[in-house]
Amino acid sequence: MNQQYPSVLLEKAVDEFSRLPGIGRKTAMRLVLHLLRQDTEAVEAFGNAIVTLKHEVKYCKVCHNISDTDVCRICSTPSRDSSIVCVVENIRDVMAVENTQQFNGLYHVLGGVISPMDGVGPNDLQIDSLVDRVKAGGVKEVILALSSTMEGDSTNFYIFRKLNGIDVKVSVISRGISIGDELQYTDEVTLGRSIVNRIEFTGKI
Repeated sequence: MNQQYPSVLLEKAVDEFSRLPGIGRKTAMRLVLHLLRQDTEAVEAFGNAIVTLKHEVKYCKVCHNISDTDVCRICSTPSRDSSIVCVVENIRDVMAVENTQQFNGLYHVLGGVISPMDGVGPNDLQIDSLVDRVKAGGVKEVILALSSTMEGDSTNFYIFRKLNGIDVKVSVISRGISIGDELQYTDEVTLGRSIVNRIEFTGKI
């Protein structure tokens, strides 16, 4: 039996909130009713923040991280070590590594991992731009900091093969992270140690 809503506008708002990941209809209803209790200025500020985010957010032309400018804050910080590039799946992983305060290099956001079952191939990711970035010179080490999953390992191997023949060290974060774990859910201490204790990647892991 479908829930009856006293207002079509309320129902539409609940429908939109329930489209968000991890948000069921009960939670969506609670969020909508919370917004209704707020003053108009607060709700308009909330809505404007979302619209502005969608229209004005950029992706760094160097590392593909989310940014307010063409080149993100991390890439444009002179004190960062531009000779070391940490390759991650997504923007949440950048935040996870940054929170460890154990890494002072730059990043490269792939936008995912190779997953044929999900229809994601190498051309759907920022792998070619990584190779071009390394070929351009100045990068001495590429750290593969992808999730310890079959898809992550396959992507590691693919990138390793693409970088083969280029004068650059390729390393992988140590297995302090359990197999199957995603980077963003790993505690900061474990993740930090895994980066500090990284090992050279031979293509056999």
